[in-house]
Order: sequence, then C-alpha cells, then structure tokens
Amino acid sequence: MSDFVKEPGFYAAGRLDYDSEGLLILTNEGELQHRLANPRFKLEKTYWVQVEGIPSEDELEPLRAGIKLKDGITRPAFVRLIDEPDIPDRHPPIRYRANQPTQWLEIKITEGRNRQVRRMTAAIGFPTLRLVRYAIGNWTIDQLMPGEHRLDQVFLPAEKPDRIRKNSPKRESNSRRNKAIRRQK
Repeated sequence: MSDFVKEPGFYAAGRLDYDSEGLLILTNEGELQHRLANPRFKLEKTYWVQVEGIPSEDELEPLRAGIKLKDGITRPAFVRLIDEPDIPDRHPPIRYRANQPTQWLEIKITEGRNRQVRRMTAAIGFPTLRLVRYAIGNWTIDQLMPGEHRLDQVFLPAEKPDRIRKNSPKRESNSRRNKAIRRQK
C-alpha cells in the first residue's frame, strides 16, 4: 500500500486478497473504517468476476439463495451475467485456459468472508479466473486506472449512524478525508 499512498495515517477499510484487484478504500478515520469493513453494517460490494465455463441461470441460483460454504451459509447475493467489462488487461493473468470458454458475472454481496466470492463460484463448479472489486457502496473504480487514487470527503451524520453519505458538504468537525484507490498486482 505504501507504493500508492504517501500520506501517513491512512488505513484500508477492508481488504483484497493477493489475486484480486479493484477498489480499495483508505481512510484516516477509525469510525468510518469500522463501518466500511464490518459486515454488521451490510455495505454492498460489487465484483466483476470472470469464471471458467459458462453458467446457466439455474446454476447461478444457489448464489442468489445463499450457498453453503465451510464457514456457513452466505447471505443471498445479487448475481447476473455481464459482457466482458472495459478494464485493462492483467499481466500476467492469474489463470488462463486457452481451450475453455469463460463468462463474466456481476456479483453483489453484503458480507466479506475470506475469499468469499472465489469460494462461492467454486462451490457451483465455476472457478474464478479473475476478480475485480468494482464498487463498495457508492464508490466505484470508474475513472480510475490501476494505481490511481482520488480524494473524497465523507460526512457521517450523528443522527443516522448507519448511513454513510459520499461527497456531502464539508464541515470541519465532521468531515473525513478518505482515498479510493484502484489496485492491480
């Protein structure tokens, strides 16, 4: 992370495993970091996932209902087939299968178990080849190239602690400096 962030005191709100890429939010505010990373707050995360093979709608249904993994049943996920997203190629690719068709999925989850999306797709017989976190809540990788970042101001209202608003008017006592960066190995 120090390759991208030169300012001290910023910490990741959540994590990406070594083989994953995409959005990572950094903050210098502990309360916001807790709200973004803690599954109790059910903040939606959107992933673009390239899987080996082409799943049918019926084969995706267990993900939509909640699938049993070693650490329990997942919350239901939003899952849909998508066209290949317009994202830079990854060099080298994590996995490549020359003779195997692949399909891209959009998967939205509200929890963050270790390697959860990869384990979910493997559980239905379609291993993940590439995983890109596209969004966390309203933050996205739109307009960010790998390694780039942008600063956003976030206001956490005292009257509604479960809501996080992006780009609220700056108030000195309540504004938080946060960074959204796009990571690629």
